[in-house]
Amino acid sequence: MINKLITICILITLFLAFTSFEGNKKVVIPDDKLSVVLLELGDDKLPHYVDPNVQRYSIQAGEDLIKKGLTKGPGGVDVKQQSKHFVCTSCHNLVKEDPDLSISDPKGRLDYAVKNDLPFLQGTTLYGAVNRLTFYNGDYYKKYGDLVIPANDNIRNAIQLCATECAQGRELDPWELESILAFMWTLELKLSDLTLSEVEYNFISKALNGEADKLEAISLLKSKYLIGSPATFIDPPADRKAIKFQDANLYDGEEIFKRSCLHCHEDQRYSYLLLDDSKMTHKYLKKNAKTYHRNSIYQVIRYGVPSYQWKKSYMPNYTAEKLSNNQLNNLRAYIEYKATK
Repeated sequence: MINKLITICILITLFLAFTSFEGNKKVVIPDDKLSVVLLELGDDKLPHYVDPNVQRYSIQAGEDLIKKGLTKGPGGVDVKQQSKHFVCTSCHNLVKEDPDLSISDPKGRLDYAVKNDLPFLQGTTLYGAVNRLTFYNGDYYKKYGDLVIPANDNIRNAIQLCATECAQGRELDPWELESILAFMWTLELKLSDLTLSEVEYNFISKALNGEADKLEAISLLKSKYLIGSPATFIDPPADRKAIKFQDANLYDGEEIFKRSCLHCHEDQRYSYLLLDDSKMTHKYLKKNAKTYHRNSIYQVIRYGVPSYQWKKSYMPNYTAEKLSNNQLNNLRAYIEYKATK
């Protein structure tokens, strides 16, 4: 009898030990932050975590600066507006804007913008920006020259370049810069943002528990998103009068007009040029489209609008990754159609 009791006690102890061990296993879930999972797998620490030595930064101040261009400074005093012309959200979304983060697909991005009611903008979303390693990539060197060199692999320098050159505003103070970075860390990628299958979730969990290769798990995660946003500058068509619209997608053209053009030009939100969806507007755009006028859609979309003596702000250009030639053709077709209605 005693031996049976001892045997039962041993079995119970072994069962409890086993279940306790199983309960301590790590399991990744969709809400897990990408940077945390990568660190737990042994990946290198990202170089742009918030600097705790900078005094008086705050997430709220960063959000205010990104959305409004101003905030309350130390002592509750309003700081000087960062720019008279733009805020970050003039050109950047703050949410996921691509269905698949591993590729740059302007058509997929437009469809996602329509589905989720988002603007279709020139700049890459700030959502997940802290998970990237490079900034001002590709042909942005043609626009900003050597200014992009210190900004390419340094997010703080990239933010300052955006503040002074893109927004045509003042340089950010250290606490303001760190505040913006702190807010951007609240927008970091989660595993749910990646196209991970159930099998891949399980593999990552096994790697965290030492049951699968950790380097392979890191590579798997990094294959699901771009570490930098590609940028290719392209010229408008040489002959703007010979373009045909038989195969154009008017629906996409309308969405581009409303989510891109009107985002800045409606009610002169960010531009001196007032546009709406009226016949008068479309007749004006149609007339200029065939020309090399500075308000031709081909000029402004592919080259942007330079600043003028009386107005420092300017319109950034759309790269091939942000607006394809086919999408530009769809926009032109919509303008031509609306000009006759």
